[in-house]
Amino acid sequence: MSIVMANFMMNKTLPDLSKLEPLNGKNYKRWSQKLLIFFEQFEIDYVLYEDVIEAIEENKAVAPDPSLSAEDVKKAAEALTKKEKDYKLARAHILHHVNGFLFDLLITNRSSKSIWDTLQKKYGADDAGKKKYVVGKWINFKITDDKSIMDQVHDYENIVFDILGEGMNMCETLQANVILEKFPPSWNDYRSYLKHKKKDMNLQELIGHMRTEEANRLKDKFESLSLNSSKANLVESTAPVIPV
Repeated sequence: MSIVMANFMMNKTLPDLSKLEPLNGKNYKRWSQKLLIFFEQFEIDYVLYEDVIEAIEENKAVAPDPSLSAEDVKKAAEALTKKEKDYKLARAHILHHVNGFLFDLLITNRSSKSIWDTLQKKYGADDAGKKKYVVGKWINFKITDDKSIMDQVHDYENIVFDILGEGMNMCETLQANVILEKFPPSWNDYRSYLKHKKKDMNLQELIGHMRTEEANRLKDKFESLSLNSSKANLVESTAPVIPV
């Protein structure tokens, strides 16, 4: 970690990019917004809008103005060094958070601004296509028995966030009622129980009920397995020994 970043992190909390999904062309809006927030917090977002490399190379090619004081020359050199570090840092973060295909495509591009503009032109314009994509994911979403229920619920939350992020409104009751219809067959009785509750629930309330239900089911399954194992051991220990 650079000294600049270390000093910055002592004073401010940076957004966590560790869980940011690599850009794959279908998640551009969320991806770009999270990276932009990071760059703004770090005060280097200007390198996405200015052609910093061109300015740096022009300044390096020109001799210092003789009318400037030594202090002014030093400040100008420091400002130039900061710009160079800033664009390299932004470029590194962008390339680190794209998929392998895009990385290979963009790695030869030195300019953080050029890379950002290229991705915006490629993926930022097709709003109608993105809306259709996230709505399709929402409609086709299903919960299955072969994976953790709560992991799948988290996937559903992300789809809802994507829909809301595209500017489409969805009331909280609808968010909850739709996921009720996505329950696997083994949860049919529990779905019927929830449907007969008089009070409408929002998504977070429903998720709380589902978390408790899954925990109870896992507990019952574990106890059943333990009981069966104990019975098997008991039968084995009490079986008559047949003399040879």
